[in-house]
This record gives sequence, structure tokens and C-alpha cells, in this order.
Amino acid sequence: MRNWMFGGIYGTVLASALLAALQNEGERFTPEYDAAWILVTAVASGLVHGYAHHMSTHHTGSASVRWRRLGRALAEEWPLVVACTPTVALLLIAGVNEWSQGSVTTFGLIMNALLLGTWGTLAALKSGYRRGSAVLVGAADAAIGLAIAIANALIK
Repeated sequence: MRNWMFGGIYGTVLASALLAALQNEGERFTPEYDAAWILVTAVASGLVHGYAHHMSTHHTGSASVRWRRLGRALAEEWPLVVACTPTVALLLIAGVNEWSQGSVTTFGLIMNALLLGTWGTLAALKSGYRRGSAVLVGAADAAIGLAIAIANALIK
């Protein structure tokens, strides 16, 4: 469950940051390209993260054991990729329906902030917080996630 939480949070923040960074005012909106960019970045991030975990925990053993461990480490990162799919789906739907970039970006950031709030609430509940406190933790997590996306957009 911890891996789902970590991957869900990481992937949602990553998708938010990329969505904000890919907004190009004055240029043609290409939501399909943006969706592909987010998905490729999520897969690459998952692979790098899994490989780093594998490299940092080397154990002795045969080559086949090392390859299996690497495979497991990489497979454990798939929740990160899955967490990016709501943003990818939003962009693909926006492309089909020719929605405007500003409204898609705003909606996507709000959607991801709500997802981060949900992830934060679930993580707090799992850690033993009571419901009211867990919701407050989730709200704080949502605010932090939104601040990261806004900071990324401002830096750009």
C-alpha cells in the first residue's frame, strides 16, 4: 500500500508540474503532444526511480537474481505512471473536443489538487489519524501540490 501512496502522490505532483510547464501562451495548443510528453516523462521517471532503488540496494547473487530484482524494482514504480493518467486522459479529451488551453490547465491543476488531497487524506488515515485530522492533512497536501504547480508555472 505504501508503494501505491508514494507512486500516486509522486505521479500526481509530476503531472501537475508538467501540465503547468507545458502551457504556452500565444502558441498553438497541442493537447495530444502534451499528453504524450507527460506519459513519456512519467514512464522515464518511473524507470529511473526504480533503477536508482535497484542500484542503491545491490545484493550478492547470480545475474538472474539481479535481473529479477531489477524487474521487480521497475515494476514497483507503475503506480507513478498510473497516477498521471487522469491528466493524460484530460488532455486527450481536450484535444478531441478542442477545449482551450487555459481552461484545460486550470481544470487539470484543480483536479490534481483534489487528487493530492485524497492521497493525503488516505495516507493520514492509514497512519492512524482520525477522520477530521486526516481531512485537514489532505487539504494541506492539496495546497502544497497546487503551490508546486503554480511555482513551476511562474518559473517558466
